[in-house]
Amino acid sequence: MVGCYEVGVLQKSSSDDGRATEVAEVAPADERVRAAWHAWLSALASDPEAALAAALAYEALDDTGRDLWLDALDQDAPQIQVPKLAMYAPLLSVETEPSRRERIRSAVGEIDVMRRRPAGRALRGVAADGDRIVAVVLPLYLDFVHVLACRMRPHDGFVWVRRDPMVHDRDAPTTRSELEGVLLERTPLKPVVEELAHAVLAHRRSGRELPESLRVFVDLFQPSFDEEPSEEDDPKFGRES
Repeated sequence: MVGCYEVGVLQKSSSDDGRATEVAEVAPADERVRAAWHAWLSALASDPEAALAAALAYEALDDTGRDLWLDALDQDAPQIQVPKLAMYAPLLSVETEPSRRERIRSAVGEIDVMRRRPAGRALRGVAADGDRIVAVVLPLYLDFVHVLACRMRPHDGFVWVRRDPMVHDRDAPTTRSELEGVLLERTPLKPVVEELAHAVLAHRRSGRELPESLRVFVDLFQPSFDEEPSEEDDPKFGRES
């Protein structure tokens, strides 16, 4: 549905003086396609599956296709009643060409929001055998979050690691969620990250390959990673599921 511009259908009609004139009319089928395109763009603000689909579809396009997609957004985005960030952020997440990245950033007009790495939240529980069950929820943009969940033994490494690249925050783990039958409680992010770092070292020392799902969270272990907000600063702190 990329580039769904209004297309005129040339029809012949007769003027009062008998001369044939061309009349451009918008084809009904094109209007339906355009309406569907607008509805899909609107869904990008609330449906993580649609946002993921947009990122994958855009990533699969060649340069010409990506330019056409951006041309279509230039025309249609002002008519869509959702934040521009919702329509452009999935594209920016997979775009690597500098000029198109700059074009996307300029179109959004919320560069500071796009660049800032927001704080996340951590949840933790202890299984009957002593294994730690951890979930880390990192905001992406709007109400979308990226979720890392794992079962680990701090001195032995990871039993399993799973991730959801994009979910709505309301569907992400929160205080008193259960994972593998273990009740999770809100925990400060920093000690959980330190525990994950110890498990990473233990896993590597055992000679095992680090789980791929964990590799995308490497920035968690950077000193510059933002501290999470306090309970007073974060209205979602302690929110029940």
